[in-house]
Amino acid sequence: MSFVTYEAKDLIGIVTINREKALNALNTQVLNDLEEVIDGVDYDTIRCLIITGAGKKSFVAGADIGEMAEDTKAEGKEFCEHGNRVFRKIETLPIPVIAAINGFALGGGCELSMACDIRIASDNAVFGQPEVGLGITPGFGGTQRLMRRIPVGKAKEMIYASINIKAEEALKWGLINAIYPQDELLPAAEKLANRIAAQAPIAVRAAKAAMNEGIDVPMDEAIQVEVKHFSDCFETADQKEGMKAFMEKRKHEPFQNK
Repeated sequence: MSFVTYEAKDLIGIVTINREKALNALNTQVLNDLEEVIDGVDYDTIRCLIITGAGKKSFVAGADIGEMAEDTKAEGKEFCEHGNRVFRKIETLPIPVIAAINGFALGGGCELSMACDIRIASDNAVFGQPEVGLGITPGFGGTQRLMRRIPVGKAKEMIYASINIKAEEALKWGLINAIYPQDELLPAAEKLANRIAAQAPIAVRAAKAAMNEGIDVPMDEAIQVEVKHFSDCFETADQKEGMKAFMEKRKHEPFQNK
């Protein structure tokens, strides 16, 4: 039985963590299933991914504590490296990834959402990194990504004091882009994904690569990253059609990803 399902809908793909009875908690099997699904997506035809959780209570409520409770240091390291490998793979996918956060996003759930490009949440969403209350640190990127997504001081407060925040506060601090009623969340994610998918896919991929590669380097180096990805878009069929349509004051033909 797979704990992760995948559905392709035209140019977008929907990945669902499907372990609802356990609030979609991450264990080794879930991570394996998630990695298998991600590796199996056809990125030549799918232009944007959505990741969400099954049900209405939880996106991902964290890692499976029962699985970790008796781990040795070596086993803890292995589990940590496993989660980080999968989440880093999501973060560096060639196409944009939207997290549709439908409830609890705690521990590994918050970390999974932060590995996505864009985060939107239901009005019952709750975010947090409660690991220090369990005697461990965040292990799937939380100590690194949270302070890159929100002010460092707020990130430290949340992690050191194990403080959860609701959707409204997450929006205030810039952790998420928008809040929707539960029933409107996935349609909103699909609408945004389809809008992204309608853009020139080579350009979208280049923009994602430029932003990811440039965010942590000095500005002079970052500008050169942009120069490379900007110039790589030229001489593509989509660039020629997009600019020709603009000059002819007409709607461009559907982009062909070439």
